[in-house]
Amino acid sequence: MLLISYFVYFNGVLSSDVINNPYNSRQDAFANRVVRGKIFSSDGTVLAETQTGEGQTEARSYPHGAMFAHVVGYSTRGRVGIESLANFHLLTSNAFFGERIAKEIREEKNIGDNVITTLNFQLQQTAYNALGSHRGAVVVLEAETGRVLAMVSKPDFDPNRVNEDWESLNGEENSESALYNRALQGLYPPGSTFKMITLLDYMREEPSYEDFRFHCTGSLTEGNYTISCYGKNAHGDEDLKKAFAKSCNTAFSSIGLSLNERTFKNNCESLLFNQELPLELPYSKSAFSLQAGSTPAERMMTAIGQGETLVSPMHMAMLVSAVANDGILMKPYLLERVETYEGTQVKRFYPAACGSLMTQEEARILTEYMEAVVTEGTGSKLNNLGFSIAGKTGTAEYSSDKNKSHAWFAGFSNTGESDIVVCVLVEEAGSGSEYAVPIARELFQAWNALRE
Repeated sequence: MLLISYFVYFNGVLSSDVINNPYNSRQDAFANRVVRGKIFSSDGTVLAETQTGEGQTEARSYPHGAMFAHVVGYSTRGRVGIESLANFHLLTSNAFFGERIAKEIREEKNIGDNVITTLNFQLQQTAYNALGSHRGAVVVLEAETGRVLAMVSKPDFDPNRVNEDWESLNGEENSESALYNRALQGLYPPGSTFKMITLLDYMREEPSYEDFRFHCTGSLTEGNYTISCYGKNAHGDEDLKKAFAKSCNTAFSSIGLSLNERTFKNNCESLLFNQELPLELPYSKSAFSLQAGSTPAERMMTAIGQGETLVSPMHMAMLVSAVANDGILMKPYLLERVETYEGTQVKRFYPAACGSLMTQEEARILTEYMEAVVTEGTGSKLNNLGFSIAGKTGTAEYSSDKNKSHAWFAGFSNTGESDIVVCVLVEEAGSGSEYAVPIARELFQAWNALRE
């Protein structure tokens, strides 16, 4: 009875994970019996398919080349991306039983099931084109479900030429390689996007946070260390909302000096820093290292998203999605459903909540502050689209040369109707308002056009 029970459990629960394991040699046997199924975007566009040539030779084809390279992946030289995630389904045929038996008898391959993803072709294309020739990443999520609508990483590669280009693709440093998915595996200082988290911690530690007042002169010195506002702008008298909207480094550095390091670290870890993320594709863990007894300089830098803090674009998108979803984080997912090659549904995937990262009231207050960034602050280029947007810009220094910085934007459409989260990271570009916000603007416009 135990053996039978385990057999049922294995086939119902474990088999797909075991078969998907890249070290499982049985995958070759599946590929010898089944023509690998197709991968589609959510609107039915083919993203990957197997083409059969003379002598029944098979070649995997990616009609849109580099546009979906990192998220869809490839199935030669190993499997990555959705090609790996959905491998079991693509190499399984649930066609009519009689048809499968007849083909087995004739020693013909059956046709594998198709996988329909959550990816939106129009948003993916917009993100890919808007990022242009820049290195960086773009992630678009649906806040209330966790559906991944777009994921772009650059530099990119042509998945149709992985075999031919394999040596050159692997000749680069890992962090520089075009095979490296910056959306999931890239770790960057978050810059001022981290002020969302500093603000949340300050709200939790200081009940009278609304009484905050600060006079910004453009710089703040503590001991022998000085923090300056971007462009050394002096913002003058500020309350907390204005300091957040204007992304005032000196105001938030002063807040950082007032925070309890241990509490700050615990709150960040509750937001999944230094923790595993609920993701199905390979990723890098974000890092937060502020400790009790840290120097004033370390506390000031950490509060404005500099120092040793590192985050991936996907993690930042997830944090913003929790704000947009009343504090609840939904698990990001890429597979919508599985169908036979004739269109009969085999399996459907559903949204799943990972838990609460903040209270509904905290999410509401953060949304209010993030709206001020767009209406009166550094995200003002998003203020005339005809619907509300909440977000935060970031300009993250990554070297001792303060003129070198990554550009960030993380925010969401705040309409109450299937709102999207957009996270943009542009490497070595400059300020977030100048380089990341215009990319986000194109995505919000494309999303709004799809709704109409």
